[in-house]
Amino acid sequence: MLFTPTLRDPSLFITKGYINGEWLSISSTQETFDVINPANGTVIAKIPEMGARDVSSASQSAESAFNSWRDISPKQRGKIVRKWADLMLANTGDLGMILTLENGKPYAEAKGEIAFAAGYLEFYAGEAERQYGDIIPAANTRNRQFAIKQPIGPVACLVPWNFPAAMITRKAGAAIAAGCTVVLKPAGETPLTALALAYLGEQAGIPKGVLNVVTSLRRLQEVGLALCEDPILRKLSCRWSWGGNSPFIIFDDCDVDAAVEALIGAKVRNSGQTCVCANRIYVQRGIGEKVAQALVAKFQALKTGDGFGEGVVVGPLTIARGVTKAQAHVEDALSKGAKLLHGGKPIEGSGNFFEPTVLTDMTEQMLSHDEEIFAPVAALYPFDTEAEVIALANKSDVGLGSYICTRDSARIWRVAEKLDTGMVGVNTGVIAGGELPFGGVKHSGFGTEGGRWGVEEFTVTKAIIVAVPDA
Repeated sequence: MLFTPTLRDPSLFITKGYINGEWLSISSTQETFDVINPANGTVIAKIPEMGARDVSSASQSAESAFNSWRDISPKQRGKIVRKWADLMLANTGDLGMILTLENGKPYAEAKGEIAFAAGYLEFYAGEAERQYGDIIPAANTRNRQFAIKQPIGPVACLVPWNFPAAMITRKAGAAIAAGCTVVLKPAGETPLTALALAYLGEQAGIPKGVLNVVTSLRRLQEVGLALCEDPILRKLSCRWSWGGNSPFIIFDDCDVDAAVEALIGAKVRNSGQTCVCANRIYVQRGIGEKVAQALVAKFQALKTGDGFGEGVVVGPLTIARGVTKAQAHVEDALSKGAKLLHGGKPIEGSGNFFEPTVLTDMTEQMLSHDEEIFAPVAALYPFDTEAEVIALANKSDVGLGSYICTRDSARIWRVAEKLDTGMVGVNTGVIAGGELPFGGVKHSGFGTEGGRWGVEEFTVTKAIIVAVPDA
């Protein structure tokens, strides 16, 4: 095991930056920042506060390692990535403990994220060998034409705090499998998981300089600008700020119990802090009351508390301002005519807790229609017709995930094809996996992560034309 199973001992954490295979307790700024347990507000670790000079050191390290790493056979790269996944799975309990302490999600859910994160590496390990090229028929019969894929070079990967393990493997895992080297910037709220994964990557055989971790919380503007402007880094992969404001559509021909279960999965995971959370929940008017009552019953049974508590399903919000934002959303909705069926306020005491909340009679004029709530607040909007709800769902400047609950097979295709999102879940609240493409349209970003597409994002296509003159 990587760590002992003692759940509350901060001395067990890796609390150093990682550049060129060296663990650095001091950064160029000589500063540190605190990592806070969101369940109780206590400091669990102090981490080096890195700056632009550290970014430069990391990028130079990645550049030095790139030429040798790109020349390693894809099969060998795949073996290393697969071993990385195996070590993650062997240390699921300890990694989950670290994740819960800094992120707040329930321990069982945190361990689930570790398995989910390892799944990306498992898939990418095989995909390293499947970056196929093409033979292209030539208009000039004296030429032979080929297209090959090559790694793009050193890259930067910026990951958010809501999935501090999965977002690393989804991005950095793909880049490393493709033959790139990485400068990884974890969220300042959740750097411990990233450092633990870097340690396991080192144990798996990732050479020095291939994976570098730059830690920062207060110097985000400086570090972000340095990553964007560094001439060495060929690509910046970032899932930040823009989310999905995901519509979740429940038609009156659905299995209501199954629909509510799917909704719980898409709404409550990580206390509502995911970019594909059900944000605008559209319920066909004829079953509105039935769905609301079923959802309230489920929410009443949800246990909220410290992620290590027995039976806890809803942990704290990772950052304190998340509580303030959730309260603002609820108050805005109520002031404009929404009805509060359950919850609706912060939970008193230490920690960033907000009650699981159900609101009905929502309208387009309310804040939650245009802005992600990012909290365990379920906002239900009524609708009458299929055409109406498609128009409502698409009335957003973002389009990442969406969901449909219906038994009508023809409706599944009609609606799924018309929704302006990159992913659609049908009768399910889970739309991500190592083998699947993950990406959106409109302001939900550019490019795709996951599956073969995730690795291809870190490659360039090169044309090779060979003249073959007549004998």
